[in-house]
Amino acid sequence: MSIFQIEIIDPKAKKLLENLAEMNLIKIQEVGNPKERFFDLLNKLRSNEKEISLEEITREVELVRAQRNIKDGSHD
Repeated sequence: MSIFQIEIIDPKAKKLLENLAEMNLIKIQEVGNPKERFFDLLNKLRSNEKEISLEEITREVELVRAQRNIKDGSHD
């Protein structure tokens, strides 16, 4: 299956495409504005985030620093 993005210049072409879709030869799927689609996706991803406290961030940073110090052979 190949996917194409088509810009319709003449409204008659849209009718031809619709006829092809009615014959189940092609599938038409409208694609929104790429910028809007990006922000929709971003909002969806952000809504799936859980709240992280400053304490959790601090613990993670300290853990990474400790692991780095062990790897480097240095001690604080």
